[in-house]
Amino acid sequence: MFISFEGIDGCGKTTQLHLLNDYLTKLGHSVVAVREPGGTQISENIRKILLDDENNISATAELLLFEAARAELTNTIIEPALKKNNIVLSDRFIDSTLAYQGYGRELDIDAIKKLNDIATHKITPDITFYFQLQLEIAKQRFSKNNLDRMELSGDIFLQKVIDGFDTIALNNPIRIVVIDGSATIDDVFKKIIDELTNRKLFYSI
Repeated sequence: MFISFEGIDGCGKTTQLHLLNDYLTKLGHSVVAVREPGGTQISENIRKILLDDENNISATAELLLFEAARAELTNTIIEPALKKNNIVLSDRFIDSTLAYQGYGRELDIDAIKKLNDIATHKITPDITFYFQLQLEIAKQRFSKNNLDRMELSGDIFLQKVIDGFDTIALNNPIRIVVIDGSATIDDVFKKIIDELTNRKLFYSI
């Protein structure tokens, strides 16, 4: 089973991934948790390049760097883990590239989908939790002293990203579950567990 967590920075996706990782592990499941970009030595090095606010990267180069990091992560960790019937939890995946580079940077959506297919061997999450959050609330949660290059891209860009996530979710209503990111951590986690239970996507011990 492959579960991805999506949304703008500050939406709470990383917190929820860690909670679900602990929950499933305690139930006896074999869980592999990864983040994008990152997860392997090469992908983590690419992450440093992408998020360093001193780097001036063109939109196209940014897209290709994200896809390169994803290809390495998929080949090295995600695909082998899924073949071993592990549960894979990913902090961001293909939807983030569509939202940030497609809708945010206004690059060609169809081209990005093709690159996503190449990088992932067409592996798609079984379920994606999208934590919907207004920009102003997200900005309040940003670490003011440690903003990365993406977070410093400006309000217009970030709003386009949020609108992009909303559109992606609307176009994928079966795979993507929209959750109010402004709700409490406990309430959000309960909705995740309820959704997974209703879909019978994991067993309990």
